[in-house]
Amino acid sequence: MAASELYSKYARVWLPDATEVWKSAELIKDYTPGDLTLYLQLEDGTVVEYKIDPRTKNLPPLRNPNILVGENDLTALSYLHEPAVLHNLKVRFVDSKLIYTYCGIVLVAINPYENLPIYEADIINAYSGQNMGDMDPHIFAVAEEAYKQMARDERNQSIIVSGESGAGKTVSAKYAMRYFATVSCSSGETNVEERVLASSPIMEALGNAKTTRNDNSSRFGKYIEIGFDKKYCITGANMRTYLLEKSRVVFQAHGERNYHIFYQLCASSHLSEFKAFKLGCADDFHYTNQGQSPVIDRVDDAKEMRNTRKAFSLLGISENEQMEIYQILAAILHLSNVEVKDQSADRSSILPNDAHLMVFCELMGVACEEMAHWLCHRKLKTTSETYVKPVTKMDAVNGRDALAKHIYARLFNWIVGSINNALKSAAKQHSFIGVLDIYGFETFDVNSFEQFCINYANEKLQQQFNLHVFKLEQEEYMREEIPWRLIDFYDNQPCINLIEAKMGILDLLDEECKMPKGSDNTWAQKLYNTLLKQNAHFDKPRLSNRAFIIHHFADKSTSVRASSRRTRTP
Repeated sequence: MAASELYSKYARVWLPDATEVWKSAELIKDYTPGDLTLYLQLEDGTVVEYKIDPRTKNLPPLRNPNILVGENDLTALSYLHEPAVLHNLKVRFVDSKLIYTYCGIVLVAINPYENLPIYEADIINAYSGQNMGDMDPHIFAVAEEAYKQMARDERNQSIIVSGESGAGKTVSAKYAMRYFATVSCSSGETNVEERVLASSPIMEALGNAKTTRNDNSSRFGKYIEIGFDKKYCITGANMRTYLLEKSRVVFQAHGERNYHIFYQLCASSHLSEFKAFKLGCADDFHYTNQGQSPVIDRVDDAKEMRNTRKAFSLLGISENEQMEIYQILAAILHLSNVEVKDQSADRSSILPNDAHLMVFCELMGVACEEMAHWLCHRKLKTTSETYVKPVTKMDAVNGRDALAKHIYARLFNWIVGSINNALKSAAKQHSFIGVLDIYGFETFDVNSFEQFCINYANEKLQQQFNLHVFKLEQEEYMREEIPWRLIDFYDNQPCINLIEAKMGILDLLDEECKMPKGSDNTWAQKLYNTLLKQNAHFDKPRLSNRAFIIHHFADKSTSVRASSRRTRTP
């Protein structure tokens, strides 16, 4: 249909708006090809003129007919563009309190930031055995489709849960696992379904934290394979984790917290079994007070600690092993308060009688004098000799923090391994359903190297989404010669090349780390000289010579602080 017919008088369109993002308007005069102005009236009666760019001649997107607004599948809309998608989701959420909407095989979920009564056992039973399109959109419908296809086609399935931070990914993944645990018949092993679900509170305690955008943000990615036997009963599960945010152990931005487990432990420090750890409140320790936000509204850390301990016990982790876990966590807190003093410009020291150092060494079973010495010295080996050199206060503090991060990461990996051992089954696995809960895309005022890696992972995930949802589907339509208008979807391969290709960001970082005097400044200069004029996805902040900007698919300018500094582990 010609544009002059679509954009006739009374046609409704969407206009970009700085406050509301998009505003609805109605044409009050027919559009004729060649016109450079559209005359429109907003819903409040205001008459506006919309200037058409003479180069692109792009017209504002058309609104869908009212009869289609609120559809439970976005692919049913006549016009599928940004304002149409946002308006349809808004109508469903605001008017009908519906948080789920389909987009073909994809389920779009809006986080309501409150508990809704739509996940009970009777709801699970209602979706069990139903086809995906026969019921209202729901995470249970997606889970049922995966379960059904696994059984019908005898093919392993995977559910990818993605979205920005705070979108509700972790909760959605938990509901999917709860669905499988409920609809799956018993495999004969005691409480296997309960043990699969018990892993969630443990991983949240050790891998989740409060951020400025989300009170329970997963600071790691996880992929859980739920195993089934030939009768499609759960036999066990296996978990793999990715990109634990180790830097959070030693630093939190204002308004954020360290991992929940530290606050749970401090809130339970009055218990007799924890007295030997010599803990107090979270405000007493450097690693838990930097964000100045030790409390989460409506969260009782002492109660959460009881839930964590209960989950450990349900998974068969003994009381002795649990106490060893808490002992190591307490030691990390005391390490944060170890005071490093300047002795000279290139020399530092720690008093052997530092109270927190003494508690740390006692809890970890190491010699106090040795620890005080090696936190402030480093060993250099040449082909013929070994030298011991003092380090500056800054290097000693960095070394202390590197040790804390290393201990926490090793403990985290040990706990994941223990959970996997507890979820192993003697029964032979016939098939599995994987649930991937990956970090959401994020951008903060200061983004660390870890945040850079998270956004890089999301770029790769978005590429996979584009490949499977758009590209492969369109190729199938073309092979079958079905009439089809190609969708022009965003190709993020140039951004991925910027990061991973030869002479890209990671390649230049590797090169800088091999230099004897590699630094943030020289790395940043290499990035500017190599990439600034060659890649449209790379940019430089106007007021910084140590930072760079990447234009990701989800955000135009994600600023990442250059940081190639290598920290040593004593």
